[in-house]
Amino acid sequence: MNIGIDKIGFAAPSYVLDLADLALARQIDPNKFKIGLLQSEMAVAPVTQDIVTLGAQAAAAILSEEDKATIDMVIVGTESSIDQSKAAAVFIHQLLGIQPFARSIEIKEACYGATAGLSLAKSHIAQFPHSKVLVIASDIAKYGIASGGEPTQGAGAVAMLVTADPSIMILNNDNVCQTRDIMDFWRPNYDKYPRVDGKFSTEQYTDCLTTTFDYYVKQTGKNLADFSAMCLHIPFSKQGLKGLQAICQNDETTLSRLTERFHEAIVYNQVVGNIYTGSIFLSLLSLLENSKTLKAGDSILFYSYGSGAVCEIFSGTLVEGYYQQLVENRLDQLKERKHLSVAEYEAIFFEEIKLDGAGNARDLPADDCPFALQAIEQHQRRYRKN
Repeated sequence: MNIGIDKIGFAAPSYVLDLADLALARQIDPNKFKIGLLQSEMAVAPVTQDIVTLGAQAAAAILSEEDKATIDMVIVGTESSIDQSKAAAVFIHQLLGIQPFARSIEIKEACYGATAGLSLAKSHIAQFPHSKVLVIASDIAKYGIASGGEPTQGAGAVAMLVTADPSIMILNNDNVCQTRDIMDFWRPNYDKYPRVDGKFSTEQYTDCLTTTFDYYVKQTGKNLADFSAMCLHIPFSKQGLKGLQAICQNDETTLSRLTERFHEAIVYNQVVGNIYTGSIFLSLLSLLENSKTLKAGDSILFYSYGSGAVCEIFSGTLVEGYYQQLVENRLDQLKERKHLSVAEYEAIFFEEIKLDGAGNARDLPADDCPFALQAIEQHQRRYRKN
């Protein structure tokens, strides 16, 4: 039985910041962002948009009523949790109107969580072939004003419907994982923003990739020449490119071919920014919707990395007619976002909800997105659906 991605959707906030403007405001050469990071814009989320609203919006774009009646598991991978106890998946399950007899959970392991969710979904479908699983990668990457990580912020969500006999991609049975206990990126409960050892983290990203890929080759007998494209975790686009170069350094022909596909796979990432768990799947969506050379039967290699650290290499195979499930004008849609000045970005992205003594916040900004945080009442988040 073939199991894989049947549908894929994406949502980003309606605000965006040009990194050239940010560079000038921080007295930095804009090319350090445009060329040094391969990033040009980043999505900016207001306080009314969080992992619940973005995840629900990404999923609502792809789900039919029949899907909602059949889904029996909702998985959210995130490192931007809005509650230390209640899973974001429970909120999303209700907002989408999914049938009640379903399991809803949240998975955390830095930027790797949604990949673990995809594997869990695959195992569930193998046991229950007629069910469907909704996997959502939803995150908001925020580091602080004028911080070192500021140009690698972002916000967004990717939703994937996992089923038997999928319409987009079959997930192959060749997964290889690695875990190593390191402190390259972490956020204690008492910290507002992550703590990052940037140089160490980029080194670990690459070392985890090369060592896991070597083991993958030994386990599967496959090599890079067997794949038409590769999607990697994209904290910023240059990091993914360096990773690809690291495992292709002895094969210039394959590196040239995969680099062409890589640039197709970062079109959306470059104008959305880092969305943690969703970055690798946004890259997949960008590849599928921007490549003119891919075809049914092509295999795509994936490298998912979550700091701390857990990584996974696996592959998928495109099915006949996969392009019929895609959106042709997504880049045009992203161009319709409202461009912010640096001052507006600072005010909107870093605004904090102020609660009264009873745990209420009812005067939140207006928001006409499909889903929004409407209020907090007695410490309980209240969402609305337009």
